[in-house]
Amino acid sequence: MSEGVLSLERITERPLITITNIIWSFNRQDRHPQILLIKRADDPFRGVWALPETLLRKSEDADSACVRLIKEKIGLTLPASSTEQLATFTAPDRTPGERFLALAYMTFLPTMPHLNPGYGATEAQWFSLNYQGSDYYLQHDQICLKLARGTRSLAFDHTAIITTALRRIRNKLDYQPNILKILGPTFTLRQAREVYASFWQKKVDQIDNSNFQKTHRRLFSEAGVVDKPKHSGRPPKLYKLRN
Repeated sequence: MSEGVLSLERITERPLITITNIIWSFNRQDRHPQILLIKRADDPFRGVWALPETLLRKSEDADSACVRLIKEKIGLTLPASSTEQLATFTAPDRTPGERFLALAYMTFLPTMPHLNPGYGATEAQWFSLNYQGSDYYLQHDQICLKLARGTRSLAFDHTAIITTALRRIRNKLDYQPNILKILGPTFTLRQAREVYASFWQKKVDQIDNSNFQKTHRRLFSEAGVVDKPKHSGRPPKLYKLRN
């Protein structure tokens, strides 16, 4: 084999491809969006928190691999429409050793299913999205994982993947707020404001309800009222995302 062909093979070395999934949900007790993280059982990054991921198999496309990952990690069978592709991460140094590309997806779950760590994980937990100042962080009990630029709280480049997702979601809140799917098919305006507050880095009561309704009414349509309101009086209205 010629030197030129050998050189070309080195330059065009074919990396493996992983499907990395940011699985979102909503905690109705602490009123915060949640992200599912697993603690890695194997090297590299043994014992470090990470996003769930799987290798893309030869016989499947990326969307199918994402749905399979959800089935394997948390036992849910979902349609491909439940997922949304985020971005592709290709930095040569994003993984130590053999090179891997990551096709990152987001999945929006209206409930928080019980978690059992799957293959390659020793733990699986829901982490609440919180903020301090202008920085976001993820928290579970006493574990606090910073998402500030330059930090590496998670395995590989998963901190950068999550911050990319946060930026995507925040930028789309005023015209395509798919993140509200974590509330289920219907929601109250307060629940929507609670989700927005996490991404806008505000307290929910800093978002005026009437102004919020006025500026976002083109995104929502009415869907009835709450069947069993917590307090006496007029029951709050329910809304759903417009198609």
